[in-house]
Amino acid sequence: MSGGVDSSVAAAALVEQGYDVVGATMKLFCYGDNVPDRPCCSLDSINDARDVAARLGIPHYVLNFEDRFSLNVIQNFVAEYSRGRTPIPCVRCNSFTKFRDLLAHADALDCDHIATGHYAVAREGALYRGADRNKDQSYFLWGIDRAVVARMLTPVGSLSKADTRRWARELGLVTADKPESVEICFVPDDDYVAVLEQHLPADAPALVPGPLVTTGGQVIGQHQGFARYTVGQRKGLPGGASDPLYVIAIRPERREVVVGSAAELEGGSLRLEELNWLAEPLATGESCEVQIRYRSRPVPAVVTAHQGDSLELILSSPARAIAPGQSGVLYDATGRVLGGGVIA
Repeated sequence: MSGGVDSSVAAAALVEQGYDVVGATMKLFCYGDNVPDRPCCSLDSINDARDVAARLGIPHYVLNFEDRFSLNVIQNFVAEYSRGRTPIPCVRCNSFTKFRDLLAHADALDCDHIATGHYAVAREGALYRGADRNKDQSYFLWGIDRAVVARMLTPVGSLSKADTRRWARELGLVTADKPESVEICFVPDDDYVAVLEQHLPADAPALVPGPLVTTGGQVIGQHQGFARYTVGQRKGLPGGASDPLYVIAIRPERREVVVGSAAELEGGSLRLEELNWLAEPLATGESCEVQIRYRSRPVPAVVTAHQGDSLELILSSPARAIAPGQSGVLYDATGRVLGGGVIA
């Protein structure tokens, strides 16, 4: 229970269905003065979760996962930006903290299931997109263990966001009209570079100036640290070109940020690493749909190579801004999550 409306309604729905429910809120990092209050992952949110649990008549526990969250999520976040990549900490949090470390506590309490307020549908051991496609969060869940899916309950996965809020209002839950959380929980003021500066030395290559170069190799300016950029970015680049410039690639070994045209952002293939399968692994020649960003449309694709922990795909149509470090999530035609990996 994050202290938001979705997990609150998930708990309420399970109580109504007759389950013996235990509420759990994870404390993930130290709440200092530089971390403002927000809809989840704050002291006020812990209190909101506790209030909801009390109203529902269920026990509530606060679990301290600071050390494990720092190791598996924050340190990975810093390391990825240091390599010129763009990580998704929510995927890491789901894969390690919420659906691994939390499950260990659920087992200690002799719980049969682990429930979540995610907009996704767990059914008969398989994971599917949420019914509300505008809120579908299955993209962030590809990294969880397949055995966990068989124990997952997803009470709001078949609801729209409007239905969830309506239900919360009817129950008089304090979280009914709470704003949604859209920022990274441990990043103050949405300034992720400030987090990097806390964890990296001042002379770290990712934070010091380097050349801005075109895809043809021409130096056209200087950046203030390649960690401030991601593939597809337009903001913060020099003007004056006949066409808008975008970040095409980052070359950390040379501290270069490569810029080019919108057409040069298009890619027709990708490679995934750190694979995790929630269905039978795809073989070479098999088809699927792949989604490369949370808000992007899935693209039909064919597997061209599958070796160990690496998968290569050819896309049926070019995709824009395929960014290393982001997730590539694989679906079948029914919306089932087949698996996923990290874009190389």
